[in-house]
Amino acid sequence: MSRLLIHDPIYDILIFQVILIAIVLSNTRTMRRALRHPAPARFPRVSILVPARNEERNVERCIRSLLAQDYSDFEVLALDDESTDRTRAILEALAGCDARLKVLAGRPLEAGWSGKNWACAQLAAQAAGDLLFFTDADTFHRPGAVRAVVTAMEGEGADLMSGFPRQEVLTWGEKLLVPFFSWVMYSFTPLALAYRVKLPALACAIGQVLVIRRAAYQETGGHQAVRSSIPEDLALARRFAAMGYRWRMMEVAHLISCRMYRSGREAYAGFAKNLFAAFGFRLVPYLFAWLWLLVLFLKPVYDLGRYALGSALDVPLAAVLGCIALALVLWLFSYRRLGLPLAPAALYPVTLLVMEVVAFRSMWLSLTGGLTWKGRSLACPRARLW
Repeated sequence: MSRLLIHDPIYDILIFQVILIAIVLSNTRTMRRALRHPAPARFPRVSILVPARNEERNVERCIRSLLAQDYSDFEVLALDDESTDRTRAILEALAGCDARLKVLAGRPLEAGWSGKNWACAQLAAQAAGDLLFFTDADTFHRPGAVRAVVTAMEGEGADLMSGFPRQEVLTWGEKLLVPFFSWVMYSFTPLALAYRVKLPALACAIGQVLVIRRAAYQETGGHQAVRSSIPEDLALARRFAAMGYRWRMMEVAHLISCRMYRSGREAYAGFAKNLFAAFGFRLVPYLFAWLWLLVLFLKPVYDLGRYALGSALDVPLAAVLGCIALALVLWLFSYRRLGLPLAPAALYPVTLLVMEVVAFRSMWLSLTGGLTWKGRSLACPRARLW
């Protein structure tokens, strides 16, 4: 009996990986269903809202793709958030060619706000649509994107709709790091369960595709209610769930893409900004999660390496190989559903090792007040144990 109770973690890893694969399969089915609704009898007016700070590399491509939408009733509002590059000039040139684009000059950042929340709140205040479609300046939208997202939102009866855009990754640094956050949400958030139990901790959203009903936005307080939050998309989704509003996720990788970062160095800095904040600056859950990820995916690889070097294993080799096989299935299937290149998925041990370093740096910068983004310091609340 004692041998059954005290066993190598490899068996726990096997069970947990099977659970994760079940979550991914369930999520795939759940998000596909959101795409199968018929078009509504009436399409509501949509305000597409784009905050832009120093986005001269991306903003023209983004705005042109939004103005090319085949949707019947929409406006595009872009806010220049005190950019120091050519962002404002590019936006004004585009606005001169299309009256549907309105360019706003962002006001100086007020105390207590994060920069993106401040920009989004200003955009929402000027929007005329029934639906507020927040997106980022580094996204690209195929012509049917807005129509498909609104159709899904109306069919699902959602107050907040989000989805997983395809992350454009060109350099190897991007390929190893950028997909990680989408992979975590896709693999660890059981959407079918989250929709039923309505726990705020299970709610999720991605700010690159975030559509909210104006009435719900106003009733929940919108970005003002989460004004200091760094991952504002998660904060909004959790607030909606806590207040009883209906949120949903959908597959949009075939409709919307995003070049979030241009190098591994940029991705490293971006994730260092977000990781600890996504856990609400809670130390124990954060450390446990990263330790468990280390054990879950790297211990089997470590055991196989020891075996290859001639060391005896405490468990059957088949169990170790089974863990590695399940990990590959999980990563490869998730990457395929997210529209990502498959080769980096097979290198998941490298991704996790680098992300462990990023996670530690994110915690350190948060605890020491060193978080910055695009030339602005980010205020962090005091860290908590739980």
